[in-house]
Amino acid sequence: ERTLAAARTTLEAGGTEAAADLLASIDTDKLEVPQHASVDLLRGRIAFVQGADGAVRGPELILGAARRLATVDPERSRECFIAALEMGLVVGRAAGVLDRVLDAARSAPAASRTPDLLDALVRLDTEGHHTGLPALRQALTGDDAGWTRTPALATVLAGELWDIGLHATIVDWLVRTGRDTGAPMTIRLGLSQVALHAVLTGDFGRAMAAIAEEEAIADAVGDPPQLYPRVHLAALRGRRQEVLHLSVEATKRGNGQLTANAHWATAVLYNGLAEYPAALEAAKRAVASGDLFLTGIALPELVEAAVRCGEEAVARSALESLTQRTEPAGTAFALGVEAGARALLSDAEDDYLESLEQLTNSPLPAHLARAHLRYGEWLRRAGRRRDAREHLRTAHEQLSKIGLEAFTRRAADELRATGEVARGRSERSYDHLTMQEMHIARQVAAGATSKEVATRLFVSPRTVDAHLRNIFRKLGITSRRQLRDMPDLGESPAQV
Repeated sequence: ERTLAAARTTLEAGGTEAAADLLASIDTDKLEVPQHASVDLLRGRIAFVQGADGAVRGPELILGAARRLATVDPERSRECFIAALEMGLVVGRAAGVLDRVLDAARSAPAASRTPDLLDALVRLDTEGHHTGLPALRQALTGDDAGWTRTPALATVLAGELWDIGLHATIVDWLVRTGRDTGAPMTIRLGLSQVALHAVLTGDFGRAMAAIAEEEAIADAVGDPPQLYPRVHLAALRGRRQEVLHLSVEATKRGNGQLTANAHWATAVLYNGLAEYPAALEAAKRAVASGDLFLTGIALPELVEAAVRCGEEAVARSALESLTQRTEPAGTAFALGVEAGARALLSDAEDDYLESLEQLTNSPLPAHLARAHLRYGEWLRRAGRRRDAREHLRTAHEQLSKIGLEAFTRRAADELRATGEVARGRSERSYDHLTMQEMHIARQVAAGATSKEVATRLFVSPRTVDAHLRNIFRKLGITSRRQLRDMPDLGESPAQV
């Protein structure tokens, strides 16, 4: 037991090789079934981290632990199935794991209380979203909400539920827990999800700061950084070369889920650039694998690209798949996105207005701005130029303020077609700074010392001061006080 506990603690601290050595010293032939299963579970978690075949060996070992426990501890056996999914997501090797887990779950012992998370996932897979999503919501938010045991999976399922509030709650817990425990995997997951949440809610500076800190921790423990937050950020910013570069890197890593992220990003990029045939092909690839969360957010991109390309059958099929997900979710986010996609096919003004109404009630300014853009485009084509200007002006202002550069240019082109010239785009601090500089600037603006910032980034205070001089020069200021006065930099260090 002491060796097992030491191996578990060592793994959580980032000592993968040392944890494996500790487990190798255990003679499993002398262990009782629960202890043997614990060894299999830890070996599976280590396998996920080590080597290119981790996504195969990791689930096999963890599902082996589940089978060992099936008769002696059914509840713990069921937890092992979920643990395989969780570990795959934590280390970014989840591709194919869900299918293997759900296939093995057919022989899992029955749950003492239903629906637990495994039951909910099986229902989602076998009965669809109308049955599966309510079960997922109950499992995640009911009286015995156990998502703190599987926070990586919970973040993905919050996305599948289109529940941005639940996602925020999970992300806040991850960051606090990671900082309190010092566990590298937990804080890296938390920071990556902070970045993703910040992208969704239009706070690109916060996203950049979180990405920089995650990359610093990854470098300190000798791991590659997570790519998916960078992919999402680059896509919405409309950075063509960065998205294409990251897509190549994602392909090199051979991670199916990461590749799906890259396909989604490419679809968003090309929809923003109004290069719809390229957006259509990328969106088709993004939905092909059926990944949780990613398929849902890629479907509206597929609808828009298909409509613009005159591929009505493809658009209608994508809208049907989207509606199957959004209707049972029932959030303002889900219903607003659905109405916006439906409007592109129905050509009905009420659908455009419903999308605006729903998204106004959600904390997702990028989606709201895009809804104004689509409605403005529709109004212009309907010959209602004065009404079109109002919505296109709003879209341009909001898109520029957030930093969606490709969509901002698209809105400016549409506004110009109504006879109005768009105002110059908003200037933002992060336009001038690198990811690391943005992290330092936000921390210092919130009152952190050079030593405190250096601790988070695993650099020396002198290095932080050198970065500060560059930051001051780029922003045209001379002091920390002026940094604090910049409106897009102030935030508590604890919140990134």
